[in-house]
Amino acid sequence: MDIYIVENRFSNLIRERIQNMCFKRTLNGLACGLVIHLMVMASVWAQEKKNRLQSPDAPKVLQGTIRVSGAWALYPMMVKWGEEYGKVHPKVRIDISAGGAGKGVADALSGLVNVGMVSREITSEEIKQGAFYVPVVKDAVFPMMSDENPVFRKGLSVKGVKKRTFIDLWIKGRDLTWGEIAANDSKYKVHVYTRSDSCGAAETWAQYLGGKNQEDLQGIGVYGDPGLAEAVRKDPYGIGYNNLNYGYDFKTGLPPKGLRIVPVDLNENGKMDPEEDLKTKNRAVQAIASGIYPSPPARDLYLLTKENLKGLTKEFIGWILTDGQKYVGETGYIELTKTQVNSALKKLGQ
Repeated sequence: MDIYIVENRFSNLIRERIQNMCFKRTLNGLACGLVIHLMVMASVWAQEKKNRLQSPDAPKVLQGTIRVSGAWALYPMMVKWGEEYGKVHPKVRIDISAGGAGKGVADALSGLVNVGMVSREITSEEIKQGAFYVPVVKDAVFPMMSDENPVFRKGLSVKGVKKRTFIDLWIKGRDLTWGEIAANDSKYKVHVYTRSDSCGAAETWAQYLGGKNQEDLQGIGVYGDPGLAEAVRKDPYGIGYNNLNYGYDFKTGLPPKGLRIVPVDLNENGKMDPEEDLKTKNRAVQAIASGIYPSPPARDLYLLTKENLKGLTKEFIGWILTDGQKYVGETGYIELTKTQVNSALKKLGQ
């Protein structure tokens, strides 16, 4: 009886140990299986990620710095493009400075910057030096006067100013009074302002008045779009010109405080017609787009580089001509036509 009990207990003990060993082996087997499964899945995920990055549709990871300088006319638009491009490609830095179209061309052709902003036509001499360029937006130059001008409400706002009067002031350098312009008895002499820095606005304004380049304009020289606007604002008898986004406030769509657009009798019928009234930015944009406001002073704005575009600069300008065009209207410029965009992309090799 005692022997049977001992043997039975011994058998039970052996059975329990065997069961425990089998259970542990089962757990170990499951654990090993799980590890192997995770390793396989990680390898699959890594390969899928690699395939996505190598896919033609995958977003490119770009990095580097693009240096831009030039026209005041393009500066606000380029700042917006730089901000939006940085959201898409956070590793790309875009340094932007304004200083006039002439500076932009000189800097780009000398290699000081990657891209020059240009607000005038590219010359044959610049093309010979290796200038490569594409249009990116449209804008225009507008004559400006002080809101304190004493004759605006005494006939000028009704009859407007004819082109030949601007020619007398800027090209011929005639001393005129505001009374002669507005057909009243005012004896205040007109103070004519122009740009002192090499710029597209001045060249465009000169070409509108029958001149060839900026040097054909007479007047008191002032540096930059903001400087010229401020000089005219402070002078009740002054007259100048500004690019679209300096002639109108970005938020209000009206001329900046203290300034107004000179009423221009575009069809020279002796009165200001409704479509010639450019007191708001929306009206000005519509007049440019419809052709009521002539070209010049309406014009295309360009980006210029030395030789053909390549690398990061090419990627950026390609983006400007495609995705970047959706920011044009909200920044206060005028989009290129589809034909212009397609032609520019073809020139870019895209």
